[in-house]
Amino acid sequence: MVVGKRPRSRSTGLIGALLRLVAIVALAWVAGLLWFSLTLPGAAPLATRTDAVVVLTGGKGRLARGVEVLQAGAAPRMLISGVARSSSMAMIAEAAELPMSAFATTDLGYGAVDTRSNAEETASWVTRREVRSLRLVTSSAHMRRARLELSRAVAADVRVVPDAVPHEVGAPGIPWEYTKFLARWLALNAGLG
Repeated sequence: MVVGKRPRSRSTGLIGALLRLVAIVALAWVAGLLWFSLTLPGAAPLATRTDAVVVLTGGKGRLARGVEVLQAGAAPRMLISGVARSSSMAMIAEAAELPMSAFATTDLGYGAVDTRSNAEETASWVTRREVRSLRLVTSSAHMRRARLELSRAVAADVRVVPDAVPHEVGAPGIPWEYTKFLARWLALNAGLG
């Protein structure tokens, strides 16, 4: 009796191909996460002037950075996008431990509930205010997705200066932010807007 290799079944070949595909996708995701993590954006210099500053709510340090930009004269007007409907300017000033006068040139955006609607709310405000350049303030891990959404919402000739605050400990992790960015990027590039 001759002992030889047992012929591979068709299902074994498919399982092996599927496992290789999963491994390639996982390696690509890890490589992308490394790129994303190692190239997180930082703060823009206050010497860089823009027509406005837009602060996306949802993280520590964002509002303080927006006020710092106003007080430094780096932008004359601010939009805080994604404000809870129950919040007033007085409540925001109190939470920021700043006088109301610090918010004299600030508009509150109540229409945004996520990054996509932040971009739409910002685009509408930019058009109304005839803004040609804006400083975008959000966390470093959120910045790429915020810029991605903003790039599809505002006119191409509006200059956007990213101004990231450090990613806060305890916020959704960088892998989660990367995965959301990647999913949105793939959806937009597949025409699923």
